[in-house]
Amino acid sequence: MVLDRLGSGLKDTFKRIAGLGVVDKKAVEMVIRDLQRVLLQSDVDVKMVFEMTTRIKERILKEKPPTGLTLKEYFIRVLYDELVAFLGEEQGSFSLKPQKILLIGLFASGKTTTAGKLAKWFKTRGLSPALVGCDVHRPAAREQLSQLAEKMDVPVYIDGKTAEETAENALSESKEDVIIFDSAGRNALDEELAAELRNLGEIIKPDEVLLVIPADIGQAARRQAEEFSKLVGITGIIITKMDGTAKAGGALAAAAASGAKVKFMGVGEKPADLEQYDPKRFVSKLIGYGDIQGLIEKAKNAGFNEDAAKRMMEGKFTLNEFYEQLKSMQGMGSLSKMLDMIPGLSSSGLMKKMPAGFMDVQEEKMKKWKYAIDSMTPEERENPDIIKNTRISRIAKGSGTKESDIRDLLKNFKQIKKVMKMAGGGKGLKRGPLARLMKQMGVGGI
Repeated sequence: MVLDRLGSGLKDTFKRIAGLGVVDKKAVEMVIRDLQRVLLQSDVDVKMVFEMTTRIKERILKEKPPTGLTLKEYFIRVLYDELVAFLGEEQGSFSLKPQKILLIGLFASGKTTTAGKLAKWFKTRGLSPALVGCDVHRPAAREQLSQLAEKMDVPVYIDGKTAEETAENALSESKEDVIIFDSAGRNALDEELAAELRNLGEIIKPDEVLLVIPADIGQAARRQAEEFSKLVGITGIIITKMDGTAKAGGALAAAAASGAKVKFMGVGEKPADLEQYDPKRFVSKLIGYGDIQGLIEKAKNAGFNEDAAKRMMEGKFTLNEFYEQLKSMQGMGSLSKMLDMIPGLSSSGLMKKMPAGFMDVQEEKMKKWKYAIDSMTPEERENPDIIKNTRISRIAKGSGTKESDIRDLLKNFKQIKKVMKMAGGGKGLKRGPLARLMKQMGVGGI
């Protein structure tokens, strides 16, 4: 899940507000102290934290809640609004049109990997992308980019002795809609790098100049953003490695404070683990309110079967549907990240009832499960309850798997079915956290 520590801390803060008996000065100060601790542990600048929490405190103690809102509800709304403003306020625009994109940043920021993820992002949205390897300094940089291009099935241009020559060759040869230029980095922004980036800017005339920053630099992100912006006029920021550091909150807040918009986040190692950054949706997901819009986008891009999704949510599905939906979910990225987008589910206690290790079912296990299901009779796939010892032995032999693999499949299937019934079946389907997901996906009306 994205930003586990920050998200967990913020969820606790919102729960504390919801549980207040009286919203007085003492209660507000208690919540403010909790919030300050959570933000400082995520490497957010002390001055920024103090300024924001002071605003929250003054608004709650001095302003009158709007008509229809209790003081407690207003407290929650103010905290949400201030966090959104703190982490960027508005979503950075990004057009789905033919364009040239130059990625810049210091050494080890994740530019090359991000170039591949961007290509994947555009390709799934119907545009033809290409990659250009302008990093002629780092050993194997072009080889890495070529491997990524092959994996994404997109063209790559790497001919040229210098970064400038490579860019010129790519511009004259490429016919694709979106040309993504990967540039070199350094340990610090020196004159040699500055000159090369200026030259590339003049040659490419990019529509977007995106600064790639790793989340683990925390609040130092602001200084990098300001320095690169002065040099080449960046149009946006991509923050990588969001899933692997406690400093990600500090990086986001610092980048937002620089005045540049954060446009994307790298949230994992898979090609699909690149998300457009929307502060409202991000904060909503952090505090446990979910991100339905993001989930719908992922589902559509993965070709999610909505009819089967409806049956999954009711807890009325066969082994065939179970496998097909798991496969679709894998195309959406980590299953744990996907379930974290469903409003209220992560804080409902149902996640703890999922089978151990199920949140990120490995590809090898998926293959074994597919072979096992393929070896079952139509009756067994429709009604797995009839699968006992002799059938388990026959299925294992027929699929080339172990009996323990078959038992593992059946155990996961039954447990997931039970959890989905509890979360969404019957009355829960109409008013529980999954009901909103179904309505948004157009599978409601039950």
